[in-house]
Formats: sequence, C-alpha cells, structure tokens
Amino acid sequence: MKKILAVVGSIALSFSALHPVTAGNIEQVKQLIETNQCMGCDLKGADLSGAHLIGADLRNADLRGANLQGANLEGADLDGASLRNADLHEAFLTNATMNDVNLRGADLSYAILYDVQIDDAILDNINIESATIYNTKIGVGGEY
Repeated sequence: MKKILAVVGSIALSFSALHPVTAGNIEQVKQLIETNQCMGCDLKGADLSGAHLIGADLRNADLRGANLQGANLEGADLDGASLRNADLHEAFLTNATMNDVNLRGADLSYAILYDVQIDDAILDNINIESATIYNTKIGVGGEY
C-alpha cells in the first residue's frame, strides 16, 4: 500500500511540475476560482486551462504567460490586463471586454472571439491561426 501511495504521490508531483502555479499567486488563483473576481491580481504563469471564468472580473490582472487554453471567458472583463505570451489556444471570448489589454506574443489560435471590445490593445506578434473572429477589431490586413 505504501508503495502505491509513493507512486501516486510522485505522479501527482510530476503533473504539478507541468502545470505550475507559483507560490506568489496561489491565493489569488484560489480567489478567482471561488469568487470569479480578481481585479489587479498577480496571475503570472497560472494554469487556468479549461477554467470556467464566465463574467470574471480580471481588470488590470497580470496574466503574463498564463495558461488559459480552452478557458471560457465569455463576458469576462479583461480591460487593462496583461496577457503577454499567454496561451489562449481554443479559449472562448464571446462578449468579453479587452480594452487596453496587452496581448503581445499571445496564442489565440483556434480561439473564438465574437463581439469582443478590444480598443487600444497591443496586438504585436499574436497567433490567430484558425481563430474564429467576428465583430472584433482583430484581423490580418485590410478592414476588420
């Protein structure tokens, strides 16, 4: 029995190393998950993949390098947030507000962005490969 627990423990430890939540933000990640409110939080590098963050208040949050792959951010308020180098692959961002957001280097491939407010955003080097974008001011050349 002890041998099984040791194996399970080492597997869990290995998995947590793949999806780190830094000690500096673990309480704020918990706050976000429990309350859907985390304005100005330090969520750098947090693993929020697949999280249901519908209507979340993430204004001015630091989400640099965060894993938001497959997250549901429908109606979320991300105004002023830093999503630099964040993984938003397959994220759902319908009706989100992302004004003044920093998306430099973010991966939005296969994401769904419908009716997203994204005025004055930094969009340098973003990946929008196969993203579904409608009524949102992100595009490749020409008109939006």
